[in-house]
Formats: sequence, C-alpha cells, structure tokens
Amino acid sequence: MFVRQLQYLVAVAREGHFGRAAGTCHVSQPTLSAGIRRLEDELGLPLVIRSHRFLGLTEDGERVLTWARRMVADYDGLLQELSGTSAGLCGVLRLGAVAAAMPVLSSLVNSFCGRYPDVRVQVLPLAAGEVQRRLDERELDAAVTITALDPLARVRTADLYEERYVLLTSDPASLRGAMGVVSWADAAEYPLCLLTRDTESRRIIDRIWASLEVASQPRVEVGDFPAAWSQVRTGGWATIVPHSFIETIDLPGGIAALALIEPEWRSLVCLAISDRDPPAPLAAALLRHAQQRHEPSPAKADIREPAHA
Repeated sequence: MFVRQLQYLVAVAREGHFGRAAGTCHVSQPTLSAGIRRLEDELGLPLVIRSHRFLGLTEDGERVLTWARRMVADYDGLLQELSGTSAGLCGVLRLGAVAAAMPVLSSLVNSFCGRYPDVRVQVLPLAAGEVQRRLDERELDAAVTITALDPLARVRTADLYEERYVLLTSDPASLRGAMGVVSWADAAEYPLCLLTRDTESRRIIDRIWASLEVASQPRVEVGDFPAAWSQVRTGGWATIVPHSFIETIDLPGGIAALALIEPEWRSLVCLAISDRDPPAPLAAALLRHAQQRHEPSPAKADIREPAHA
C-alpha cells in the first residue's frame, strides 16, 4: 500500500486536481484522498494543502514528492525487469515529444511496438523547455526533442534525424518558380500563419529572423501544425513547418513547398532517456531500438514539386 500511496501523491501533483488524479490511477476520488491521508499519517506530516479543491503541496509535501517520483519510477522499473525475465518486456512506456518531432514519431513507435508486442506506449506532448525537468522528475521514460533549443544534461541519447524547415504557400508566383527555394528574409514578407510563441518551432523561426535582423509579425497564430496547414489549404496564407511534416500529408496541386535558405538551418532531433543506473528497462529498450534503426532521414528526402493544374 505504501507504493500505491506514493503513486496517488505523484498523480495529484501532476494533475493538480483530485478527480483527474483519481481517474489516472483508476480509483475513486475518496479512495485516492484516503490513501494520501494514510501516507500523511505514516510520515507524520501534512503533505497536501486542503480545501474544497486542490491548492498544492505543503513544503514537506514538495520534499516528499521528489522522493515519491523516484520510488514510483524505480518500482515500475522493477516490475518491468521482473516481467522481462520470463515473457519479454511489458508495461507502459511514457514517451514525450516536442511538436516539431510529432510528425515522424509514428515510425519509431510502430517499429518499437512491433518488436515488443506486450508494451503499451503513451505519447505525450511536450512544451518547449519541459524535457529536462520531466525526465529528471521521472514523469517521462523517454523524450524526443530538438537538441539545438534545449541542450540536455544527465541523459543518454540516440540521434534520430536532422530537421530543416520549409515554407508552404499557395502564392501563384511561388508556384510558377522553378527553383523551389526561398530565403528566410523573403519568407517573412508572406502573409504568414505560424505557431504560437510558446512552441519550440516558433522559437527556432524567431531566432533565425533575429539573427538576420528581420522583423516579422504573423497575422494568424495557431497551436499546432495541422491548424496551420488548414489555413494554408484555404488559400491566401503561408506557413513554416518542419520538412518532416510534409512527409505526413498529401501535398495537393496549388501548394508549393519551398526550401528555406540563407541560412540553411538544420538541427538534430534525438531520443533521450534519463542517465540513471540502472536504467528503466522500457526506456533502455527504446534507446537500443532507436540506435539500431537504419531508416533514411526524412530531412534527406527531396522536397516534392507542386503539381500544376
């Protein structure tokens, strides 16, 4: 029961809500609340600031939470290790990914699931700057991220591919052009729909324009690439997306994908797991799997020419 109580505490801190935490633990809210109270009784400390809703953890609760995350992660790793000695790996792998890596994540997940059929994978979106903290705090088993934006420490990594950016546009002049390229400075002059500034892709775009002393103010900002693509397809807008994104869509006639140059920005996308010893079995298995794969990089594929009516 002690481990289960720690799991309840971790869930409440993660969700910030008793009801949602109970749901993720597959118990009723009274059961979860009673479990946390028993943990407080065992430790002789108040851990949760209580009211009619969750208000946070006490100072002691925050200290206990740090240990609880480690202990729960180690317990999960123990179960994975024991399960792997008899019937192969099983359990739940929590894999986080920044938005720029989402378009190609299915290839890694599909091949891993094919190799380990008893493993379930939870793919969780990551905001920019969250990777280090969530790996350190054992909230994730592994993460896919862009190393140029957030250099990581205390991790083991496997390189996945190099990413670059392209401009998607329905501009007639671009469709008639034969070169299939556009400078970053010229791209800033298009009527742009870009991701919001809290995303890693937008941070990359703004950083490149800042290095060129180019000012750009998109008229439309959206939360993800599918929303940006929807705007482009309606006509009159352009967007900047990772090259890997266009490998996941059918580029229709009337839409051009132009390579962005001057500069030709590239960045490594990698898989990272915590450098703990011993590593969590599922995380270690995913890292080995990624290192052993030899699939072509999506960034090396040719940009498709737009079809003309």
